[in-house]
Amino acid sequence: MARRPKAPSTQEPPDRIEGIALPRETVNLAGHRAAEAALLDAYRLGRMHHAWLVSGDEGIGKATLAFRMARFVLAHSDHGSDHVRNASSLDVPADHPAAVKIAHGTHGNILHIQREWDDRGKKYRTALTVDAIRALIPFLGTTAGEGDWRIVIIDPADDMNRNAANALLKALEEPPAKTLFFVISSMPGRLLPTIRSRCRSIVCQPLSENDLMQVLQRAEPDFANRPDADLVLALAGGSARKAFEMIGEGGVSFYRALITALDQPSFANIQSVANLVADEKNGGPAKFIDLLGAYMSRRVHGVGEPLAAHRPRQLPLATWAQLWEKASRSSRDTEIYNLDVRQFVLDILETYASAARQNEQ
Repeated sequence: MARRPKAPSTQEPPDRIEGIALPRETVNLAGHRAAEAALLDAYRLGRMHHAWLVSGDEGIGKATLAFRMARFVLAHSDHGSDHVRNASSLDVPADHPAAVKIAHGTHGNILHIQREWDDRGKKYRTALTVDAIRALIPFLGTTAGEGDWRIVIIDPADDMNRNAANALLKALEEPPAKTLFFVISSMPGRLLPTIRSRCRSIVCQPLSENDLMQVLQRAEPDFANRPDADLVLALAGGSARKAFEMIGEGGVSFYRALITALDQPSFANIQSVANLVADEKNGGPAKFIDLLGAYMSRRVHGVGEPLAAHRPRQLPLATWAQLWEKASRSSRDTEIYNLDVRQFVLDILETYASAARQNEQ
């Protein structure tokens, strides 16, 4: 990911972070060396499986890896060429014609399927629908226009509803020759077993601190000098997306406010968090759930907090599980039924405060 001007389009992709390059625009890949080597070897040996399930935590570069492979295949369509035989990586220069078209989203041999824009609601749909997957029919039914490979990237497949998943399964069962599917997933266990069984799996690991620092410094050369740099790295958990969101959405301040409310769950402190969540520029309920979920995960696994001064309350594991279940359920209800965001936060943190008081008695 690298800094770039905001694209002059009326509809930004659903995964856009303002000022940060999209996966299709990113030619450099940090980390995932084993995954890249596996893809290159399969292609070079003529054993390229038609479908790949690329899984791992959100925001670690799975889609960037898929586009990197797509770029290489479309730039070097003959897997037996000298270039492919001698290649040590999937590097393709940014000014290569295939790379330029892919970056602009205009390459005729790539179909990138994501959640669709809802004109009525003026926002992206919450699920990837069967209508989006049906775009495969004309794409796969025509002759490849630029070379002989066609590449489909489902990003992420976790967003598919049941009908969409069934439609994808049918396409995976009978793919045309020289078709590649990259099924991107952060929760592969939720995909249909029949989809998983038709894909070769590549599991991407969270970025190391050095790799994550490399990504962040491409976008912000002075990142290492930020006073909150260590906290951003710790909270990101190896995810470049989370790191950029922590920086761009005031995530560090949000985290500090949440820790204050958990340390001292007074009404004023809880209300402060509720006000932050109600402001969409801070990431809204999704960011709250992300921060709270990561906090609870650290409690369950006995991992310390990045803020050394914070002393987490020792609640039973069952209590943390109940709190997380309530938070997840309430978050879904708030989004589906357009409920009051502040009340949602107040309910969750007051439930936590009550559990903490009972445990101390």
